[in-house]
Amino acid sequence: MEEERARVLIENDMVLAFYKKKNHLKSHATRLFSKIERGDFGTVVIPSVFSIELYYVLDKLTNVSSVRDVIGHIVTFPHLSVIPFTPEHQLAALYLLENYHLGSIFDAIYAAVSLSDDNPDSIIVSTDHVYDRIEGLTRLNPTDV
Repeated sequence: MEEERARVLIENDMVLAFYKKKNHLKSHATRLFSKIERGDFGTVVIPSVFSIELYYVLDKLTNVSSVRDVIGHIVTFPHLSVIPFTPEHQLAALYLLENYHLGSIFDAIYAAVSLSDDNPDSIIVSTDHVYDRIEGLTRLNPTDV
């Protein structure tokens, strides 16, 4: 039996909105994660470096054990696959960072993994419009899901 291929990549804005108690995107994130859990998107991917970004974003808001709990939940979430961040992803991220003038290395990482063979449909679920500029990448706004 052939392994199911990933169809979309989820960016950390939705992870943060899903797990934070209060967030303006909470209802959209909750709906999105319900669809992921049901398997509506097939396998959804997230780069392994999501945990580093998550730590830096949540560092001042909560304790390390809470961050660990969120990471633990994500890595075991149904139909969500954590993709190792490879040297090919790293080089592609640096190319995208430089050529598309992205706002952060994390934006570049998500774009690079979205455009890789790990995400064959090259779709990213994110509210961040920076991805709209990247050739070959399709951004799915989670408020429309």
